Amino acid sequence: MPSTLQSPIAQMPVETLLEGDWLRMRRQGTWEFVERVHGRGMAVIIIAVTRDNKVVFVEQDRIPLGRRTIEMPAGLVGDQAGEDTLENAARRELEEETGYVTDSMEVLLIGPTSAGLTNERIAYVRAGNLTRKHQGGGVAAEDEAIIVHEVPLDEAPKWLLQRQAEGYELDLKLWGGLWMIEHHLDGRKRQAGD
Repeated sequence: MPSTLQSPIAQMPVETLLEGDWLRMRRQGTWEFVERVHGRGMAVIIIAVTRDNKVVFVEQDRIPLGRRTIEMPAGLVGDQAGEDTLENAARRELEEETGYVTDSMEVLLIGPTSAGLTNERIAYVRAGNLTRKHQGGGVAAEDEAIIVHEVPLDEAPKWLLQRQAEGYELDLKLWGGLWMIEHHLDGRKRQAGD
């Protein structure tokens, strides 16, 4: 008996409409969507808080928006040879983008990013015990031009809204990440040592 959770469209053949170096546009039934050519259809967003209780954000140009954005460090899973875990991808992206390394990664939650557009899922990963190794900025600094911001946790929402008022785009996943810094997934407040 078929699962009631699976869409009937899932049984229909999938047609590739266009394939580029990084994205593929597909059609299944009458539904058009995109998927990544590389990786495993997964991305990570890293919730990183320094030892002095500052949230680590990244600022970068996002071509599809034509604007600079403020985000938490993030990246694709499985687009590097030998990378087979969410934690490995999160470690790599955290160091590349921010210059921080960690020995503590905890996968908190996995879900779709934009279910009407793409099959991609994202994992929120908490990074603890951060150590600064270098200044970050991304792998190809001339392409990514990432700027790292460290903002005191209690000032982060206000700081983000100020950036938005200045014209930056804010990744909405930021708000979920900020909530997860202070809460368990079931809503309980985190205590020191949690």
